[in-house]
Amino acid sequence: MAADKKRGAQAVRDMVLSLALILLAAWVIYLFVPHDEKKDPVKPVSYGVELASARRAAPYPVAAPQGLSKEWRATSVRYTADGPTGSVWHLGFMTPDNEYAAVEQSDQRRPVRFIDDVTQGAEETAKKQRVAGEEWTRYRGKKYDALVRTAKDGKSVTVVTGTASFRQLGELAGALQAKSEKPAKSEKPSESGKPSESGKPAEPGKTA
Repeated sequence: MAADKKRGAQAVRDMVLSLALILLAAWVIYLFVPHDEKKDPVKPVSYGVELASARRAAPYPVAAPQGLSKEWRATSVRYTADGPTGSVWHLGFMTPDNEYAAVEQSDQRRPVRFIDDVTQGAEETAKKQRVAGEEWTRYRGKKYDALVRTAKDGKSVTVVTGTASFRQLGELAGALQAKSEKPAKSEKPSESGKPSESGKPAEPGKTA
């Protein structure tokens, strides 16, 4: 019995020593492996190619910001043609203080569903916010707030939404530049295969 107790105590001691060595090794590895606690966990994305493609394909001028500081980091981008809520452009950002803000556009004829979807159920308020000479309607929600503006021709709606403050949403809205980049129409050739000087086909039997 005494021998059994001695072997048991020795086994426990060996386990404790082994655990101590493992913890010591882990601590040494932690000390010597480089780690940057200040490293930004957000992985920015580039969106130039997607923006150019969307501006060629969308039936409305596609909006993207110009002049924002580098602290605004793009995190998501996509263009969906003819989806359930129309042809939709999305460009998401993290703000300088790590809040979320996004540009959402659609050509849906009745944009109520689209606005409700991208704002996570935010509701329209009576308040307006003037940004860069344009009037936006404020929406408030439990998760996201938003600034909403309908295009002057009524063919599209732009929503700037997220967890960011109205000040930052306004900053993003104020930086937006809406453009279309439709391919230039090719010049109609003449019967000889070359355009006339006037840009119209030359008549048969006549030189341009």
